[in-house]
Amino acid sequence: MQETRSIVVGYDGSEPAATAVRWAAAQASLRKVPLHVVHCTLWPLLTKNLGPVPGVADSGLQHAAELTLQQGVEHAQQAAPGVEILTSLLSGSPAAHLPRISAGQEMLVLGSRGLGGFMGLLVGSVSLEMAATAACPVAVVKQGEDPDGPVMVAVDDPASPALEDACRAAAVAGAGLVIIHVRTVPAGYRLVRDPVDPGAAAEELLEAAVAKARELAPGITVDRQLLTDTSVPRALLQAARGSRLLVVGTKGHGVIRGSIGSTAHAVLHHAKGPVLVSRRQPASVHGDPQPDR
Repeated sequence: MQETRSIVVGYDGSEPAATAVRWAAAQASLRKVPLHVVHCTLWPLLTKNLGPVPGVADSGLQHAAELTLQQGVEHAQQAAPGVEILTSLLSGSPAAHLPRISAGQEMLVLGSRGLGGFMGLLVGSVSLEMAATAACPVAVVKQGEDPDGPVMVAVDDPASPALEDACRAAAVAGAGLVIIHVRTVPAGYRLVRDPVDPGAAAEELLEAAVAKARELAPGITVDRQLLTDTSVPRALLQAARGSRLLVVGTKGHGVIRGSIGSTAHAVLHHAKGPVLVSRRQPASVHGDPQPDR
């Protein structure tokens, strides 16, 4: 009998990670799956002195790591009290553990760490690497956009895994779905004076995607948008204003560590709300650590 897939979320004690845990817990509740909260600590790699300081209660690096994990659990419980929660406290880098733990799971959820100013738009390196190499869909969560808005998905193929993930996200949330296709034109093209004919191919692609969405999720409202721009990411980001989730595919296959499709890369950096990157690589690593229960 196949085990129920879980939503895996990384937690490091930061506010962006807390936001990710709360979002992941809500998703686990909607999808009726367990939530697996993972905290990775580097201290065991740096020192053997993990125990409590003599005479000082609740001290020590190991206790601090356990407390951080418990805080993550508390964030999840507050967001979704009835969700089953699994936990793992691991030694090492999140980039080393999260791909193995999340392989084949429902979703991997991560926060986005900003540095302020323009750099605050940029997604953290771990989140970017996981979006490029994980073997399951990866959600990078930022606060913003409309939590009650529609799910939006970018498609360039009606058979795209991104469309499947978007249909599921919309169905479990009882939200509408907006399918977007961007037709690009050369930079400098006079869009106002010489508008571009979207063409039969683009119209047919959208019609096929809408039909597929209605087949996958018959109960949801499906709309479509055909956009024309010199930049696909720019068009998607503008269209996604007011959405609850933007779903994109990726043409990057992780051949180069940290690589990702250019559209997904740009959207992850500059989106104002949650982004789900669809990935369907098969799990190939076994012997992963089992979660505590």
